[in-house]
Amino acid sequence: MKIFTQKSELKAFLSPLKKEKKSVGFVPTMGALHQGHLSLIKKAKKKNDVVVVSVFVNPTQFDNKEDLDKYPKTYESDVVLLESVDCDVLFFPSVEEIYAENIVSEKFDFDGLEHQMEGKFRDGHFDGVGTIVKTLFEIVEPNIAYFGKKDFQQLQIIKKLVEKYKLPVKIKGRPIFREEDGLAMSSRNVRLTKEHREVAPFIYKILKKVKKKFGIKNAEELTEWVEKQFKKHPLLELEYFTIADEQTLQTATNIESNKKFRAFIAVFAGNIRLIDNIGLKSK
Repeated sequence: MKIFTQKSELKAFLSPLKKEKKSVGFVPTMGALHQGHLSLIKKAKKKNDVVVVSVFVNPTQFDNKEDLDKYPKTYESDVVLLESVDCDVLFFPSVEEIYAENIVSEKFDFDGLEHQMEGKFRDGHFDGVGTIVKTLFEIVEPNIAYFGKKDFQQLQIIKKLVEKYKLPVKIKGRPIFREEDGLAMSSRNVRLTKEHREVAPFIYKILKKVKKKFGIKNAEELTEWVEKQFKKHPLLELEYFTIADEQTLQTATNIESNKKFRAFIAVFAGNIRLIDNIGLKSK
């Protein structure tokens, strides 16, 4: 596996491959890799000649400095995992390499997608996401980029970014990878206390029950039901639950059979914030 820390070196390596019409698959990450990330890399390996993975903890998408400071950094074990799935290239830039001395976000208009759910609770988050993803796409110039559906709102925003800026890259969303007990895999899971880790699968249990009830109960009734379940739970604090249109991400009022809907949730387990979602089908 080749490892690059400089944009110019990575570009110089990829340039002749692109001239040979080799396809480049790209998996952007913030490190602290887990099996969910590896599933994206494996898929990229099947579909592309060369796979590039970036590891970069992007400061501009954190609205909470403590969360940024405590975000797990596991470079050595990340390298071992990447080598285990035959990753071709690791791009591991410094903050200075990406932002120079100007660590600020561009401002984006994602046609309102950025104002829903996560956008309501994490000020400026999606400007930070748009900034780093657009920058990485300009550096790597991939044919296809792969993202997990755990961050479904982010996935839709990146698709909108590509559409609005006419970026020559296909975006592929891949299924959520879960632990055996149902908890969505996340780099933040390692920060959970033993007590909170034991109860965190409750989030997915609730989502599965919502899926069963969807179409029998309306969106408002389901939201009230979910809120009641978490009020009874002493160790988990619900930040939000919403059922939304997959395309617009706007909260559902009427359930129309020709539209796709998804339930989204954010929960605090102690001071660790966990998000999850599940696709819904009307009965």
